[in-house]
Amino acid sequence: MATLGSYGVRLGESTHRFPRPNRGDNYKSRRNAKWRSPQAAVIPNFHLPMRSFEVKNRTSSEDIKSLRLITAIKTPYLPDGRFDLEAYDGLVNMQIENGAEGVIVGGTTGEGQLMSWDEHIMLIGHTVNCFGGSIKVIGNTGSNSTREAIHATEQGFAVGMHAALHINPYYGKTSLEGLISHFDSVLPMGPTIIYNVPSRTGQDIPPRVINTVAQSPNLAGVKECVGNDRIEQYTDNGIVVWSGNDDQCHDARWSHGATGVISVTSNLIPGLMRELMFGGKNPSLNVKLLPLIEWLFEEPNPIGLNTALAQLGVVRPVFRLPYVPLPLAKRVEFVNLVRQIGRQNFVGEKDVQVLNDDDFILVGRY
Repeated sequence: MATLGSYGVRLGESTHRFPRPNRGDNYKSRRNAKWRSPQAAVIPNFHLPMRSFEVKNRTSSEDIKSLRLITAIKTPYLPDGRFDLEAYDGLVNMQIENGAEGVIVGGTTGEGQLMSWDEHIMLIGHTVNCFGGSIKVIGNTGSNSTREAIHATEQGFAVGMHAALHINPYYGKTSLEGLISHFDSVLPMGPTIIYNVPSRTGQDIPPRVINTVAQSPNLAGVKECVGNDRIEQYTDNGIVVWSGNDDQCHDARWSHGATGVISVTSNLIPGLMRELMFGGKNPSLNVKLLPLIEWLFEEPNPIGLNTALAQLGVVRPVFRLPYVPLPLAKRVEFVNLVRQIGRQNFVGEKDVQVLNDDDFILVGRY
């Protein structure tokens, strides 16, 4: 028989010996004399794991369809790479105070791709518990694995999110029938926004797929990044759409039928982005904001946003790798953009400043 030499234990043998009661002991005395399980012992629950149809959610897809300004919220970090929840709460509060109606938690902008699922669900639950009465919380629980998407969405609704954001499977792409099956697997759980961003996934979600899954009452709508012609194609058929492109969202809203925008720029200027979505056609404001929007997306999102929020002093200058800050020349350019638009229109109260390279902390292990 194999032996664990370093511990002096033979496999198959117990290191504990419990005295056996005498044959004459009655049941009650035996029970009182024997070991009792601690109160925290796990009691088997044969209804687990939770199935999709058991998820309880009180938000209807109609509640989500009416939202015009949804912010893809940034996730800030402490110097050791953990979430900075104090800074995060400040960011969400600033969104609420300036009229944002919803937040995407753990999306691309929020760096959900750099989170563990435990971190992801914790942040969704934290946002619901602290702010769910004031703003709609939409959790990014999508995945390129249908199994993971189902599990994460179950957990997200269990901690109270109002809706789920689902991307199509990326990298390991599937067929159009596979896309339909993937979305059909998560739609029964609750209100859902489907996110189409071919530049990141490598695969477009064509209208055929959206028109098929739109038969579900839980499809709240589509975040569409292909362009305004695609948006109009959907809105003409009664499908709710949010623009996923900040530089196109004004025209999408007022000329192509979009309900609103799921925005990155609103992390910085939520009040002005609300005005763009609620105040009627305003081409002069749109033109005024375009240089800032172009600056934000010169490098892949969220590099520009992370740099900007750090220079505004509302988050620590901490980056989870592989993201790194914009170069110095671009950081100087941002300060000039803030002055042109007006510091009072941006989040935070500190003066905008140009950070040096040494001010940033890059974290690869956290």
